Amino acid sequence: MKPPLFLLLDDCMTLTPEIRWIDNPEALDAACAEVAQAEVIALDTEFFREKTFHPIPALIQFSAGGVAWLIDPLQVDCTDAFRRLLGEGPLKLLHASSEDLEVLAHWADAPVAPLVDTQIAQALLGEDPAMGYQRLVQHWTGETLPKDETRSDWLKRPLSDSQCLYAALDVVFLLKVWEHQREALERLGRREWLDADCCELMAQALRSDQADGEWYRRQRQLWRLTPRQIEAYRLLTTWREGEARRRNLPRGWLVNDRVLYSMAERMPEKRHQLAEIEEIKPSLIKRDGDTLLALVKQSRQCEAEKLPPPQPSPLAPDYKRRMKALKQVVNRCAEQLGVAPEVLMRRRDLEALIAADLVADPLPLPQGWRGERLAAPLKQALEEVQAS
Repeated sequence: MKPPLFLLLDDCMTLTPEIRWIDNPEALDAACAEVAQAEVIALDTEFFREKTFHPIPALIQFSAGGVAWLIDPLQVDCTDAFRRLLGEGPLKLLHASSEDLEVLAHWADAPVAPLVDTQIAQALLGEDPAMGYQRLVQHWTGETLPKDETRSDWLKRPLSDSQCLYAALDVVFLLKVWEHQREALERLGRREWLDADCCELMAQALRSDQADGEWYRRQRQLWRLTPRQIEAYRLLTTWREGEARRRNLPRGWLVNDRVLYSMAERMPEKRHQLAEIEEIKPSLIKRDGDTLLALVKQSRQCEAEKLPPPQPSPLAPDYKRRMKALKQVVNRCAEQLGVAPEVLMRRRDLEALIAADLVADPLPLPQGWRGERLAAPLKQALEEVQAS
């Protein structure tokens, strides 16, 4: 057992938190009881995933102010008390939370709610939408956090005092940052925006396994494929996502997107045709070749009316005119609000709008607070392009 570690952080900040190491369920439950009535809890994780699909939890940090607890997930399983803490009660703060939510879901098998992601909060305040934690802390507190342990081995035991300090600062400063962010968001009337965005973030985390069938949409070259080839790529990427998860392998170790895209382009029928694809691994053909060929065959036999629609070429004049008009709307609104354009709409959302408009499908216009500001002008911009 690693003894409780007490560190004074006067060189870094005015707070002097007590750092406690947790490596048994009794200590974890006792810590949960201490913070159960808190209004806000800061959370962070350290993990390793170079050789696996699922992240390997190496450390879980949390603090409600004063004490920073460091949970050793290599020694203690999640308890019911910590699951309740994650899914109920206090507001949970995380920064750039997508991977942390995955770690917590894998270790605790529990959702995290209610949630605030301080990176999203910063984006809504008009700052860099991808601001890192260390720069965020410097922005709001003027303090420079140590960077020495950023790439350290979090699975080794015992952790060094430097690692423990680094991990504790990740949650202690998060509470101070949120105090400033909350005041700024409320002053601008944007707290409800943040709550809405974080609710969507939580919803996405809950349906991560169901997103396998949507992975193919990330491919920026779909427009070069026919509908039947797109269906092949969809089936292949859906299979790869499920198999990588089941085998607990990085998706690229199983088969990367480039190889699957080439399969969809060539629509192979035999193993020797698979072998002609650049970068394909012989071990993949030996182990999974029949499955891959069966998926391609399935797409080849799919009824035409059930195929995905063709994707418009971004090089076509009609496409370019629409993209230019939509970007002007988004940029104008972003300038008025003082935020980055990508905070309002991602490029893939603009592309979906254009694709729908070109074939006269219902427009997937933004909803919520974004829709209130953008839906009408986006629709009008597309109508003006059509009329021109």
